[in-house]
Amino acid sequence: MDEGRRAVRRQVLQVAAKLLEEGGSEAVSTRAVAAAAGVTAPVLYRLFDDKDGLLAELAAYGFAMYLAEKREALALTPDDPVADLYRGWDLHVDFGVQHPAFYMLMYGTVEPGRRPPAADEAHALLVGLLRRAAEAGRLRVPVEEATRVIHAATTGVTLALIGEEPPQRDLTTSARLRDTVIASVTTDPPAPSGPDLASRALALDAALEARLGAEPPASGAGVPLRPTEMALLREWLRQLAV
Repeated sequence: MDEGRRAVRRQVLQVAAKLLEEGGSEAVSTRAVAAAAGVTAPVLYRLFDDKDGLLAELAAYGFAMYLAEKREALALTPDDPVADLYRGWDLHVDFGVQHPAFYMLMYGTVEPGRRPPAADEAHALLVGLLRRAAEAGRLRVPVEEATRVIHAATTGVTLALIGEEPPQRDLTTSARLRDTVIASVTTDPPAPSGPDLASRALALDAALEARLGAEPPASGAGVPLRPTEMALLREWLRQLAV
């Protein structure tokens, strides 16, 4: 795509984003967007195919805003993976409350078994935070389970808050759920003697997962086990964490 076409695409997305924020997804008709952006309908269709294509690009635009805000804020917090989970929760909910139309587009229209491609990086950010917590001996459940629990809880409470009238919206609901959920998947800082057996097992499991994800499949460097042996080892580690 040449620079001129990219510039038009950015302009259209910015206009569509403004319409979305002001009037929700119903306001983002191809006719309204084309008129507000000063382009013809055929140009819009060449850029995005149809309204569904435009909404998918808007969801990606929303995730880009969300991730930029979250990375910037997390960079200012202490290097404490559990503190980052608390901060990450609050940032997620705050984004949804501040940008309800974008949040509904990003998380409120998910189909069973499908996650929008634009959501993959946001999902990976949560997994990364939880993996750091596991490697520090601060998780009491496997990373995958903790990811599902926190994702379900944050999206659920955010959608619930969006559905309330602003004067009745009580953000302490989110804080109470946050404290309960994160406490259910994390542990206190290790004692001077070190983490307990369950936390050690999960820490090793997380380290193995990170190593396997960082290496070429045929490499095996640093992990001298066959795939079946690795699967068995990880299953034993998770059994030790029960």
